[in-house]
Amino acid sequence: MADISGTSEGSNMHNQASKAAVILVVDDDALINMNAVDMVEQLGHTALEAYSGAEALTILGSQQTVDLLITDYAMPGMNGVELANQARQLRPDLPIVLATGYSELPEGIEIDLPRLPKPYQQSDLANHLMVLLNERAPANAGSAQA
Repeated sequence: MADISGTSEGSNMHNQASKAAVILVVDDDALINMNAVDMVEQLGHTALEAYSGAEALTILGSQQTVDLLITDYAMPGMNGVELANQARQLRPDLPIVLATGYSELPEGIEIDLPRLPKPYQQSDLANHLMVLLNERAPANAGSAQA
């Protein structure tokens, strides 16, 4: 699993705010979703909300810009790993973060995603966003040339 840690809290939040992105936040718990959306927006990004895997897939299947997906693991109907696998079919290069309170996923579940342990602070979220969005940036950097 990817481990994202070890950078200064203040500089992370500043770097994130200077590179606005569209972040899709998926959690079936409304309070957790609202809190995550607030943190994303305070970091200077645009947040899209989905309360289920199916709702997230509808957004990802549309023309809506999405630069990164943050999903809860434990959701009814479709868990975060199932969502991530289907999201990768729609958008293969989309960075995905699995937010979970589980230290280990259930036996038989294998996926290579960065994990954001719940509960998390805004600095933890900022670290993950900065690393994953910066990894993606070079692929997009030269594409807007005339």
